[in-house]
Amino acid sequence: MSTLKNIDRDNLTPQDALDLLVQGNKRFIENKQQDKNLTQMREALIDNQQPFAAVLGCSDSRTAPETIFDQSLGDIFTVRLAGNVACRKAIGSLEYSCKYLGSKIIVVMGHTNCGAVKAACDNFEEGNITEIIKLLNPAVSEETTTLDPERNSKNTEFVANVCFLNVKKQIQNIINQSDILKEMLDKKQIGIIGGVYNFASGQVEFDHQGPTL
Repeated sequence: MSTLKNIDRDNLTPQDALDLLVQGNKRFIENKQQDKNLTQMREALIDNQQPFAAVLGCSDSRTAPETIFDQSLGDIFTVRLAGNVACRKAIGSLEYSCKYLGSKIIVVMGHTNCGAVKAACDNFEEGNITEIIKLLNPAVSEETTTLDPERNSKNTEFVANVCFLNVKKQIQNIINQSDILKEMLDKKQIGIIGGVYNFASGQVEFDHQGPTL
């Protein structure tokens, strides 16, 4: 099944799953992606799936997790919303991936120069976008490390700091709002970690200081 068909997915640890993502991201950065027989993979996945990782990422068209981590069909259960927000529907999707499909790790992945984060920094409101901004506002209001008083999207340092804090807060939302995932975390059945994808370098910089494995 996919490029990882020879790996025993049932016995992967959360650290094993993270290592696979790190290795894949390294291949992506170095432009050494694995060859993939997509027809063969598609046929192998007709009746079942067993993604080893779940990623809550932003909807930004430049941040496809399968590409960034050099994985393929059946490897990553992807949930994507602007600002990588952990709304209840997103959390429900992550619960399904971990409890019923066997994903071993959840990655909450923000990215540099995020339009949703910038909109929240500017207190943007329009249509249903406002509902997304509401979920990003806590990171904006609680970001205190930026010394420059200009707290808006023109301040690149402020935007970067809000992006990083937002990843941490969305992880906490997942843990606080999901008894299923919290129990699996407590039992070390899964791990959860935050990361920020850097457009310039191609690297996902993981937060090893936050809740992890």
